[in-house]
Amino acid sequence: MKLQDALSSQGETMSRLLDRLLPPVEGPRGRVLEAMRYAALSGGKRLRPFLVRESARLFDVPEERALRTGAAIEMIHCYSLIHDDLPAMDDSELRRGRPTVHVAFDEATAILAGDGLLTEAFTVLADTQTHDAAAVRIELVRHLAAAAGAAGMVGGQMIDMSPARAELDLAGISHLQSLKTGALILFSCEAGAILAQASDEARQALIGYAQDLGLAFQIADDLLDAESTPEALGKPTGQDESLGKATFVGQLGVAGAREKAVALAASAAQRLDLFGQKADLLKEAAAFVVSRRS
Repeated sequence: MKLQDALSSQGETMSRLLDRLLPPVEGPRGRVLEAMRYAALSGGKRLRPFLVRESARLFDVPEERALRTGAAIEMIHCYSLIHDDLPAMDDSELRRGRPTVHVAFDEATAILAGDGLLTEAFTVLADTQTHDAAAVRIELVRHLAAAAGAAGMVGGQMIDMSPARAELDLAGISHLQSLKTGALILFSCEAGAILAQASDEARQALIGYAQDLGLAFQIADDLLDAESTPEALGKPTGQDESLGKATFVGQLGVAGAREKAVALAASAAQRLDLFGQKADLLKEAAAFVVSRRS
């Protein structure tokens, strides 16, 4: 299957699963479920669930386990976007071509919707449908909590909001992005090995792949923010520059940043050689994150 076909199929499958995992409810609390569904069912690349599914396929993990794990990660990702867009943070009014959650609903509902998606993710992982071995479920919960928390995504977001962000050098920006963006991507790739209880060698190969991929993804994001338009991206552009934030593009220039991203994508693909043809889609995904237009 070609990568674009696989991503499209994965996106549709993930939306159906999220629809089942986040059913609408009647009554006063129905509004927060409506906002959670608004964020989670709004499409997007679904890259993180794709990485779970493909990393799990390397070890012939049953698809339902990979899909549920991917859904939990996507809930975390969608929660982070809701909170990122809030007036107290990036103050964005557009996401995926639609009004952001706090605009479509209200700020308090948006905060609660993010909280709801964050916590619901762990309900999904802890269910026996995700894996019949309690030790595996605990490891998934532990690693996702670490990736999403103060030592991962939330810590990266704090650095991103700090006045010190403007003074970061290349190493500092790389560290920031390894937390804010990279930690969740790393877990998405490692999750397949956790579900399979795979060897340390296989697990380390996926971790190395994810580290390169996450950095390439963020460099590509910086390039899109600098070169694209809100119409093409479905969200505001040029925000980092307007806020005086240090970025890969600012440090390396457009050509240097693009060259770095391409090199990282090639390195990521090479790390998967031990899996043979089973890893072809993951290798293509590394090239995709650099060439994408949204």
